[in-house]
Amino acid sequence: MRLHEHFDVDPLAASTERNSLYRSHIAVISSPRKRDVTIGRQHVVGGVEMPPPEFGNEGCYPGMGSLRALETSLAAVLGLRFSRRANAVSSLHGEVSRAMWSNLYPGTTEDAVPIGHITNGVHVPTWLAPQMFQLYDRHLGSGWHEHSAEPHIWEGIEKVDDGELWETHLSLKSRLLEFVRRRAVEQAKRRREGFESLQRLGRVLSPDALTVGFARRFATYKRADLIVADIERLVSMVNDPKQPVQFVFSGKAHPRDEPGKRMLQRIAGLMHERQFSEKFVFVEDYDINVGRHLVQGVDVWLNNPRRPLEASGTSGQKIVLNGALNLSVLDGWWAEAYDGLNGFAIGSGKTHANMSIHDARDGEDLYRVLREEVIPLYYQRDRDGLPRQWIMRMKRAIRTLGWRFNANRMVMDYTMKCYVPAAGGTSSNMNPASWWRASGS
Repeated sequence: MRLHEHFDVDPLAASTERNSLYRSHIAVISSPRKRDVTIGRQHVVGGVEMPPPEFGNEGCYPGMGSLRALETSLAAVLGLRFSRRANAVSSLHGEVSRAMWSNLYPGTTEDAVPIGHITNGVHVPTWLAPQMFQLYDRHLGSGWHEHSAEPHIWEGIEKVDDGELWETHLSLKSRLLEFVRRRAVEQAKRRREGFESLQRLGRVLSPDALTVGFARRFATYKRADLIVADIERLVSMVNDPKQPVQFVFSGKAHPRDEPGKRMLQRIAGLMHERQFSEKFVFVEDYDINVGRHLVQGVDVWLNNPRRPLEASGTSGQKIVLNGALNLSVLDGWWAEAYDGLNGFAIGSGKTHANMSIHDARDGEDLYRVLREEVIPLYYQRDRDGLPRQWIMRMKRAIRTLGWRFNANRMVMDYTMKCYVPAAGGTSSNMNPASWWRASGS
């Protein structure tokens, strides 16, 4: 049994193996690689054993015509045609994929296109802060991590004292700020900035301010610069004397992605502007260590890709069990995860064919939800200084999302809904035509 990913293998070769599974991560029709199918001919015709019903003696693929006619076809077609299972990596991505490839299955309704979905999940031990691990040990039982994909395990979070959970979160936030200041000073030293600049960078960010994090690949569709679309409103927001907001960004652009690099440079440059100097930091040399500090210490995780181009996205999943809240466009995994009370949504899932209009609408929605929902809720404190309603959302996020979007659940879904059935290991199958409808969430 072999699992083949759309983005990192040659489907022409991979899909001809017996018991192949094909998982697509592409949500853009122009993205799959075009390859000369003579490469595929070497694998398909050149001695690879294929079952007679699937590969005839005339060198034709079922419903696809001759090999010669496919010389410039999408390589992904063979992956879909010859794999026993094909899946997207979130529910919305499944819908997009079925629509995208429906022409390969003439006479089949879009809903019946044999591409299912198993939503991605993250490896909890890799991203969970030790302090949160210990908190879960105390309240969920020492073996909780072995059953993290079971919903009932997370019900115990509601019994955790609000003060204990909040103090744990604040300790992680303090740790993040110290890390960011240290890295900011190191960056400035490499650029040989003056003493005053080093002094200023050593005290950036406040432990009392709402801290928003953004760290990922700087692909243009992820729109890292959406928050800076209206500079005047952003300046007002970060410099509000009573309810300030501060931002920590990190990430990298592909060396050949010029628009992505320009976007990164624009974001990084804000920390050198006086109006943002102590409220906006870009951490250079993004790696797993930087990412781990951010997902463990921010209050809010910002995610605003251009729907529906985010196949799944997993960075927001990493912050859930660390006690932060997602502020995200309803795309990828968040489209099926958000229930109205376990985080915040940017917009209502509407899109527009005009990219400028689409981005402008999402920008407006981003500012609106920050001003009207996120910021007021964070700064609403009781007599004990606790943001009770905010903590309620933290707990709800942990309880409703912790078991769904982790690697334990994902691997079980792949095993039971893909690997075992594709290998012929099931003892029963009452509805063989509906395997692709199995949901991973």
